[in-house]
Amino acid sequence: MRHFLAIDLGAESGRVILGTLADGKLALEELHRFPNTPVRLATGLHWDTFRLFHEIQQGLAVAGRERHLKLDGIGVDTWGVDYGLFDANGELIANPRHYRDERNDGMLEKTFAVVPREDVFAETGIQFMQLNSLYQFYASKLANSPGLANAKTLLFMPDLLNYWLTGVMKAERTIASTSQFYNPKLRTWATGLLGKLGLPVQILPEIVDPGVKLGNLHGWLAEGSGLAETPVFTSAGHDTASAVAAVPATGDDWCYISSGTWSLMGVEIDEPIINEQSLALNYTNEIGVGGKVRLLKNIAGLWLLQECKRSWEAEGKNFSYDELTKLAGEARPKVALIDPDAFLHTGNMPQRIADWCKEHGQAVPETTGEFCRVILESLAERYRQVLENLESLTGRRINVIHIVGGGSRNMLLNKLVAEATGRRVIAGPVEATAAGNILVQAIGSGAIKDLDEARAVVRASFEVVEVQ
Repeated sequence: MRHFLAIDLGAESGRVILGTLADGKLALEELHRFPNTPVRLATGLHWDTFRLFHEIQQGLAVAGRERHLKLDGIGVDTWGVDYGLFDANGELIANPRHYRDERNDGMLEKTFAVVPREDVFAETGIQFMQLNSLYQFYASKLANSPGLANAKTLLFMPDLLNYWLTGVMKAERTIASTSQFYNPKLRTWATGLLGKLGLPVQILPEIVDPGVKLGNLHGWLAEGSGLAETPVFTSAGHDTASAVAAVPATGDDWCYISSGTWSLMGVEIDEPIINEQSLALNYTNEIGVGGKVRLLKNIAGLWLLQECKRSWEAEGKNFSYDELTKLAGEARPKVALIDPDAFLHTGNMPQRIADWCKEHGQAVPETTGEFCRVILESLAERYRQVLENLESLTGRRINVIHIVGGGSRNMLLNKLVAEATGRRVIAGPVEATAAGNILVQAIGSGAIKDLDEARAVVRASFEVVEVQ
């Protein structure tokens, strides 16, 4: 029996999850949950970094002091692109900005004025989004950031937390590949691109693969949490890479949707596809577990529903997600179709959707249920478009869509996806990210062999639902 901890930071909450691996099966148990909400200051939108690390320590203490566990590993995953800057003494000198920070507005155009869009894609093969690390990095330079001027090391968020856990500064490959300054063909930093933009390449750390032991938990952390000497593994630091590692798929005729705040829809391939077609379609080539490439599209996901829920709560209308899904199921179908990716920033989402519909000559949703149904139907239609583009890019037929993550519980959305695409849709596991995080650690520790065995463990451990 092996015990691993997954530290998983999602867009709404963070969790410390215990994974127990025994007899070819994985059991998960949530030990500690805490909110993960950005903090708005006059300077912009930031991660609440120190509080999050405090909560992580609380989760470690549950494992050590309350449960008296001996752990075989700890691993961290978060979303991509965001980073912190450290000085020569190893102190955080620029608190990480949140990717929805308005500082990124207009940065693509400013970057392309120096390096053409085609050249950026040729170097990185990454979908153009203003939230990407490249544009955050360049915005910091244009703002004459004192933090950047004095930075010794740049660490993406999982790498930052790994450093605080172990004292080791490394860049994990899956998270590095989300930055748009990583070259997926050469499997190293795109230093030429950064040089053209006048960005410091010397602050980028060594890149290591998922499943590498970084070191042991700091002694003071082990003592404070009641844990013995415990290894910390890189895991797959990008939460989507962890989730894809836990897709219970066989064969090669499948794609995945990692469904949550964002929907990331793609396929696994052996080499990146960086050509005129993938540039025109604006697809991304990120690194996965086992040396795989994740050819995918980022879609704005259930973020729109989450923001609507927040807006309604501010008006005193409190709905659970199950209630919103029920209302959507009862609402008029096909009131309007919106572009989910047109809604990046926070704000009054129902009003923003209504305004978008008016501007595009479409009917405006009238009820709570209609707003929810418009979001879900629009996501399903977007998935259909992405599916067809993936087939065109890879030249292979996709027969099965695996939907994993928290969004896989939304059976109305799953049904709409099946109807829109005409493909088999299999939902689950819900906890794919935590499962993948733990299974990558297990590969690193030698407890399981490889990605194929990890997926066999998933199939043996979690119930999935085929959507009818």
